[in-house]
Amino acid sequence: MDAVQVILTRRSVRKFQNKPIPQEILEAIVDCGRVAATGRNDQPWEFVVVTDPKIKEKIANATDYGKFIAKAPACIAVFCKNTTYYIEDGAAASQNILLGAWAQGIGSCWVAGDKKHYANTIGEIVKAPDGVKLLSLIALGYPDEKPTQTKRSLTEVIHWNHF
Repeated sequence: MDAVQVILTRRSVRKFQNKPIPQEILEAIVDCGRVAATGRNDQPWEFVVVTDPKIKEKIANATDYGKFIAKAPACIAVFCKNTTYYIEDGAAASQNILLGAWAQGIGSCWVAGDKKHYANTIGEIVKAPDGVKLLSLIALGYPDEKPTQTKRSLTEVIHWNHF
């Protein structure tokens, strides 16, 4: 699938096949996050790939809307050092992970992290060091559903020269 097709067809997936994702695919997905755009080239991110069912269960139970993480074959926790642009940088890395996953045939769903009441709890679960903030949790797996959510059309969102 070419890059534009990946971007245009990626949707959130919350139901996954009970099939592990090979380590080399997980590493390739994280590598997409690693090369994301970053303000001042700060690269503040750290990625925790969670495949252990007990840890995924703890993460899922801590979230408001991420209970499906427990059944996902993997979850990537994106943390960032507290830099000026950590939100923008972490969001860019997270988006790259979503797209990199879909390019590999892996479904994903971004679960909020930053500013959520459970952010510190997730950090404790994965033994994150002081000085990093949870930006996102990304559930990953081979899709066991075909998402049907549609996006607003280009004509609804595009404006030329002024609003």
